[in-house]
Amino acid sequence: MDTATAPQRRVTRPRADALRNRERIVAAAREMFVEYGSDVPLDEVARRAGVGNATVYRNFADRAELVREVVRTVTDRVADLAEQGIATADADEGAAFGALRTFVHAAVDERIGAMCPMLAPDFDPFHPALLDSRERLERSIEGLMERARAAGQLRTDIAVGDLMVALSQLTRPLPGTACVSMDSFIHRHLQLFLDGLMTPARSELPGEAATLQDLRRN
Repeated sequence: MDTATAPQRRVTRPRADALRNRERIVAAAREMFVEYGSDVPLDEVARRAGVGNATVYRNFADRAELVREVVRTVTDRVADLAEQGIATADADEGAAFGALRTFVHAAVDERIGAMCPMLAPDFDPFHPALLDSRERLERSIEGLMERARAAGQLRTDIAVGDLMVALSQLTRPLPGTACVSMDSFIHRHLQLFLDGLMTPARSELPGEAATLQDLRRN
């Protein structure tokens, strides 16, 4: 067949309302994973997103696919924030710890606790859909922390894993409470935590600094 006269295959793109529904599902799941864990019933996710159960399954074949998409979304947004922090620290070395502090508070508002499934034994952090995002996240947060260390503002006996564990613990609301109602307390307690990361260190930490690889092995 002459390619000049061959019919052109029409590319079907998702409708705007379908894309909005997908975004609403991911946003609802992100909030509920922080509140209740990633095993929350999918019909509850659908209810909070304001869609039907069938809409959830049209977008995500199963729970694992939804969990991956939530993790990927949060990972990318948090990596964006870390890279912004690096740019600030590079522009002004004296602002390195301030950039780390700004990053931590902004990451919390992105519901960084929704990344906790990455540490579950049945979660594959090396899934092709996540690999680039995960490596970028680790690289950017470590880069931001290293700049604060090099400026003499961040204690040297902690690593990325320590920071991530603390954030996931401090940002998890009390059972049965909504994330929004806890935000003022979360940021207050994060500020106390961040003060403890500054030099000079007031005490010697037990154990060793934790990397994300350590957390996955455990």
